[in-house]
Order: sequence, then structure tokens, then C-alpha cells
Amino acid sequence: MFERKRQTIMLVDDNQANLNIGKNMLKGSYEVYALPSAERLFKFLETVIPDLILLDIAMSGMNGFEVIRILKADSRYADIPVIFVTSRTEEMNELEGLTLGAVDYVAKPYSAAILMKRIETHLLIAKQKSELKNFNDNLIKMVKEKTAQISGLQNSIINMVADMVEFRDIFTGGHICRTQKYVELLINCMVEYNVYSEEVLSWENMDYVAPSTQLHDFGKIFISDAVLNKPGKLTGGEFEIMKTHVVKGVEAIKRMGQESGGQLFLQYAEIVAGSHHEKWDGSGYPYGLKGHDIPLLGRLMAVADVYDALTSARPYKEPFSVEESSKIIIKGAGSHFDPLLIDVFKKVSADFSYIAKNGISAINGTL
Repeated sequence: MFERKRQTIMLVDDNQANLNIGKNMLKGSYEVYALPSAERLFKFLETVIPDLILLDIAMSGMNGFEVIRILKADSRYADIPVIFVTSRTEEMNELEGLTLGAVDYVAKPYSAAILMKRIETHLLIAKQKSELKNFNDNLIKMVKEKTAQISGLQNSIINMVADMVEFRDIFTGGHICRTQKYVELLINCMVEYNVYSEEVLSWENMDYVAPSTQLHDFGKIFISDAVLNKPGKLTGGEFEIMKTHVVKGVEAIKRMGQESGGQLFLQYAEIVAGSHHEKWDGSGYPYGLKGHDIPLLGRLMAVADVYDALTSARPYKEPFSVEESSKIIIKGAGSHFDPLLIDVFKKVSADFSYIAKNGISAINGTL
């Protein structure tokens, strides 16, 4: 038959007679260490962690109050329940002991039966606290694992939908991955240099922000191939049709959000999709928003989106060089783009250039 391990109690008192009485009383139920001083207690604590400590107050050398201060200040011992067993019966002594973290205060001479019952009670409480902590730790672990699974699923869905968009648009290969990386670079730099950092840090979950940008052109799924993949410059009417991808994308993402319980990454995606073609001076579309009325995510996406369009080949143009593209972006400060974000862009423009030149290999590499 498996024998349950006995709980351990350390009895600390500089009176040998008290130690003998206490040990004889407890040894039938517990593993007992009878220690004549605080120094001996701390020496034993280096190798044995007890379930409870019975501690005298008035000891030569280090007294009980000093001992409990040290115990509670050390994370290794702070959770050990301490019961003061002392001949000091003044109310202030009892109050001080309890204030310092003792779980109980027993006056000498004590009833053996009452002391045993109090020990039993506090060991049970300590066990229940430990079990509750373990339960909470396991619950937190389970929640983190489940959250990671959900996050992975969400990102998989985003990637799949983004691939669908990119598959439809034969002229923008790699655009979605590159622009997501550009946004990540801008956000990291903003935090580092304290640019809109308060707003950035207020975002509920940063892990969803950059991935959500993959849906910024989701509405292009609803644009006909004749317009979307026209091998040349669009007419005025065709461009008006192309512009509807913004509203169509917002409506579709909103429906997805309603059917999935308002997932956070879709809330971010809706913001990005609906505002990445707005301009700082109010001349953008679809709503003609101006300045800070444009959501920060939209202002960020505008920089990333235009830079990638400039450095990429299109049916109506050859790609601009990274140098010329950077100049155009910087020149757009205050008209197309938020001037503060252009200051951020300047700090990471070399990284933008590296990605533009090296493509997916740069995204999967060190950047």
C-alpha cells in the first residue's frame, strides 16, 4: 500500500524545553524539525522547505518578527504559513505579527489539542491555496494554448483569402506580403521613436494588426477581370469601378465579422480596407477623410501601398527605382501622407528598399 508522505513542520524556539514538548506533541502526525535559533532555521531552509513554521517571537539573536520579515521578502519562502507561538500576549504584539504575514498567533501556555487543530486548519488552507494556484496556472496555460490555436486559424484564413485576392490580380504578385512587412517596419519604428506610440500601444492585440493588412484589397475579388486585369491604363469610368473595391471590401469584411462574432483581426482589416486610399489633404476616396480623421492604420497602409505600387511593374508603367520611389513618398508628406509617418518612413526607407529589391526572400530572411 502506498504510504502518503507526511507534512513537515519546523519548530523554532530558543528554549530547549519548549522544543522538546513541541516535538513530542507533533511527531506522531508530522515530520518535525526542532530548531533552537533563527540561524538554524535559515540553514535548514536551504535544503528543506516545510509545510508550516511554528515560530517563537522572543528569541536571543534574531527575534521572530525579524525572521518573518526575511521569510516574506524571499519568494522561496513567502508562501510558507507561519504561526507565532509565544508568551507575549500583548495586543500590539499580536497585531504586529499578523501584519507581518503570520497566519495565526498562539499564546503560551497553549492547549495541545487547540494548537494541533490550528495547525491542521492552516495546512489545509495552504493546500487549498496551492491547488487553486495550480488550477489557475493550468487554466491560464490552456487559455494561452487555445488563443494560439485560434490566432493560427485566423492567420491561416487571412492568408488564404489574401491569396485569393492576389490570384485574381495577375499584376500585383507579392504585393500583399510586401505591404504587410512595410507596415510592420513602420509600426516598430513608431514605437521606438515615440511617434503615435500611445495610440499604437492602445491597440488591443498587436499580433492581429499587421496580418489584418493582408485584406486591404479584399474588395478586388468583386471587380470584373476586364477592369482588374486590363493590360493598360484604366479609363475614367473603369477607374471609378476599380475604386468601388474599397466599399465592397469593407462590406464583405463586415459581414465576415458579424458571422464570426466580431473577431478583432477583422475589425482591424475593416479599418485598413476602408481607409488606405484616403489622403492627408482630403482628396482621397471613398469618404474624402482628411488629416487625423483618417484612422492611423489607414494612414500607415497608404504609405506601404503606394510605395509598393511605385516599385512594382504595372501594365501602364515600368517600376520606379527605390530611390525615385522614396523621393515620391517623401514629397507626398502633407498632401497624400501624414507628415509624421513620412519622418518614420525616412528612418526605415533602407529596409523598404531591401524588401523591394529582394522580395519574398527578404521577408523570410533577417528583416
